[in-house]
Amino acid sequence: MKKKITAIAIATLFLSSCGGGTSSTQETFVSGNGTVTYIKANQRVNAPKLNGMTLRGTNFSFTPGKIAVVNVWASWCAPCRAEAPTLVALSQKYPETTFIGILTRDNLATAEAFQRRFSLPYPTLINDAVLIEFRDSLPANAIPSTVVIDKTGKVAARISGEVTVAGLSEIIERLSAE
Repeated sequence: MKKKITAIAIATLFLSSCGGGTSSTQETFVSGNGTVTYIKANQRVNAPKLNGMTLRGTNFSFTPGKIAVVNVWASWCAPCRAEAPTLVALSQKYPETTFIGILTRDNLATAEAFQRRFSLPYPTLINDAVLIEFRDSLPANAIPSTVVIDKTGKVAARISGEVTVAGLSEIIERLSAE
């Protein structure tokens, strides 16, 4: 009887520790609520250099001079899937704005499938270490997060959570008018 109880206890412990693949990643991300943070022009700090290998296998380097929309995403993130068509549409509506993705906490195969599924027309950097460089301005504090860089290369705004057409359009137009 003692052996049976021990076996049941070990089996219970083993089965309860199973995470089911990627669920542990999904349980640890913080989803934002769409809050927009805007920084006055005289209080902005320089954005980090945005360069490196992309999901398509090419090198990318952003040069300030244009507004940039930097979207942090992962294929397993439901709000990221929900906002992808909005980002694609806005990248087409604002061709003078550079859109850049940053893949975080994901594997390349599922991220490539995500990119194909949503026909993302902009580059996605696969090294999310660049996110640390935003620490002195508006760091990505949720998945998804979108940081907007002004024409001078300074961090101007962040949307924490899923972007909306109205919210991101307002930021781009406000920065275009500066």
